Amino acid sequence: MPAQIKLPEQNMVLLVGRLTRDPNVTFTQKGQAVCRCDIAVNRRYLDATTNEWKDDTVFVPVVVWGAAAERCKDRVKKGTPISVEGRLTSSEYTDKTTGQTRRSLQVTARRIQILESGAAGGAYNDGAQAAAKDDVPTTDVMEDDVPF
Repeated sequence: MPAQIKLPEQNMVLLVGRLTRDPNVTFTQKGQAVCRCDIAVNRRYLDATTNEWKDDTVFVPVVVWGAAAERCKDRVKKGTPISVEGRLTSSEYTDKTTGQTRRSLQVTARRIQILESGAAGGAYNDGAQAAAKDDVPTTDVMEDDVPF
């Protein structure tokens, strides 16, 4: 029997897109903020058969936890361009209409960066506001903020 090769495991996602709706912030029973939002990520390509430029858009659900979730609620809205760094997570649920088990994927954010200049608020890094006015605002979610 051949020896098993140990492969390094890595789960890292980096996306840039625009929010498709205003963020929805709720709180867990323990009082921790959870922000759910969706981003649209576009890919422009040249269609070889028609020789026309086309857009391929992917809609990705994103979850942000803790203090960063509350900052997102105050600083981003539908249409805001953001960069999301995080990990891919999956969940299982039962469809209420069919009773079938379904799976879904989402990005659990480790870091959110607002990409438009002049965005409300300031730059954030570990919850501290940066001194420079021209910095691009960021909202960081540290791995310790995620409850699992």
